[in-house]
Amino acid sequence: SGTLAPHILIIIIWTWVVMVFIVGVMYLVFYRLTEHPFNITPDPRYLYMTKHHREAFNALLYGITQRKGFIELTGEVGTGKTTLCRAVLSQLSRDETIETALILNPSLTETQLLRAILHDFGIRARSRDRLAYLEDLNQFLLKRNSEGANVALVIDEAQNLSSEVMEQVRLLSNLETDQHKLIQIVLAGQPELGQRLSSPDLRQLRQRIQVRYHIPLLTLEETAAYINHRLKMAGNNGTLNFDDKAVETIYKYSHGTPRMINAVCENALLAGFVAGSRTIDQGCVKRAIQHLEGK
Repeated sequence: SGTLAPHILIIIIWTWVVMVFIVGVMYLVFYRLTEHPFNITPDPRYLYMTKHHREAFNALLYGITQRKGFIELTGEVGTGKTTLCRAVLSQLSRDETIETALILNPSLTETQLLRAILHDFGIRARSRDRLAYLEDLNQFLLKRNSEGANVALVIDEAQNLSSEVMEQVRLLSNLETDQHKLIQIVLAGQPELGQRLSSPDLRQLRQRIQVRYHIPLLTLEETAAYINHRLKMAGNNGTLNFDDKAVETIYKYSHGTPRMINAVCENALLAGFVAGSRTIDQGCVKRAIQHLEGK
């Protein structure tokens, strides 16, 4: 039996995987969708531009294209900061004169951060020394500047950067010419980022931030529009809808946080699928919330 146990476990796991796949396919066929509308991955195609998201998007573009040095973007967990940053980078990628990099893991030392930046810009480091990394980055920035190019770096979850790494980031702003900054740095994070930047030991960094924007949570009306937008992007032709009571319940539970809206809606669609209904009502949403709460 000891020999058979691992094989039985593998069979169980594969059976579960196959069942999940089949249910996923049936779910899409039932709702006549081309893809799952409420995945929590930061896909720029699904970014719903509220008034505030549009303002934040334009603020980031302005700060980067006008070479303002440091830009700060804050918002509560799940408000779409990462998706917004990816959308901005996608927009900038169409301009050959702008080079971009994105750092998603903030739990780095000063040396590891520099190495990650070099790697994302495609720079081959001459050695594994921090000073050499800085020199390589500076040479890269000067070369791109001489070619008429602008360089932008986005650091996500920046509230988790250590004070030492924050200082290293500040020092990067010293890489400049007489006319403008060689690198534009977007610090994106939760509201704690603003609180950290207000501390006395980071005042030099805070003083260099020229563009700031805070993304608020969605309103009830924006929540309804957000849900409809994601359904449309996934191929909904109007046969699938969330009724008003369902949307109100989703809003009350999520407080307008997009990530929580996604979680509730995904489970509500599963509840609707089981019930055989293409209209998601309050009952489906309540069952979804109970599932999320582990009840």
